[in-house]
Amino acid sequence: MTTTTPTNTPTATAKISVRDVRKTFELKGEEFVAIERVNLDIADNEFVTVVGPSGCGKSTLMNILAGLETPTAGHALVDGTDVSGPGPERGVIFQQYALFPWLTVRKNVEFGLKVAGLSRAERRERADYFIRMVGLEQFADALPKMLSGGMKQRCAIARAYAVNPSILLMDEPFGALDALTRVKLQEQLLDTWSREKRTVMFITHDVDEAVFLANRVVVMAARPGRIYDVIDVNLPYPRTEDVRLSPEFGELRNRVWHSVYHQQPGVAAGTASN
Repeated sequence: MTTTTPTNTPTATAKISVRDVRKTFELKGEEFVAIERVNLDIADNEFVTVVGPSGCGKSTLMNILAGLETPTAGHALVDGTDVSGPGPERGVIFQQYALFPWLTVRKNVEFGLKVAGLSRAERRERADYFIRMVGLEQFADALPKMLSGGMKQRCAIARAYAVNPSILLMDEPFGALDALTRVKLQEQLLDTWSREKRTVMFITHDVDEAVFLANRVVVMAARPGRIYDVIDVNLPYPRTEDVRLSPEFGELRNRVWHSVYHQQPGVAAGTASN
């Protein structure tokens, strides 16, 4: 059966475009296909989550968009221009907090602004704004070793926002956190996104998290890594606990879960037999 790519183009003009992207690596002298013929558009200010089984190429796709990897074939574009390396318009947040341990929260948030050449007063004003935005104003002068895991990730989010990227690429940023902290940070991230709009691509292994955050959920499949399904999430914002407990949320969660864990090898969801 021929594999087809599910329809995934939003109605608005694409901020991110991925066109027939293929990425291979050499593994023990043989070619390993990490992702194959991936096509995806993400609209300006859209929040897209990406889920899929281990080894499906989620992080590889994000690294290509971040400019940390180059595609073997195809094109990854931001605002219609090929990605050729890292850029200030793309903020990247990893599961590891990647904070400078010798710098305070404020200095960590100011770091990119200092590199950009802003004055000390401008750096302080902008850093303090985003530190307040993520609720860390009481810890602005604390070192990372004094922060909990959730607080460190909030600091990383503030640092990413501070340099004013138009795109946030987030690779399982809450994956190492306990369940309660994770839920709180999901709500806080959406609150931040609602006030400081950005185009967000958010990778997760958590189906509930994927549905709770997103405008659309992109489901990937492995061997080779490819887009298996794209699911619209027509739930109202702000997303509250009531939304999470609603029948509509449950239906979407079940659909995404089934798409992730009941995939037919080599077949896109749109062509799979019922």
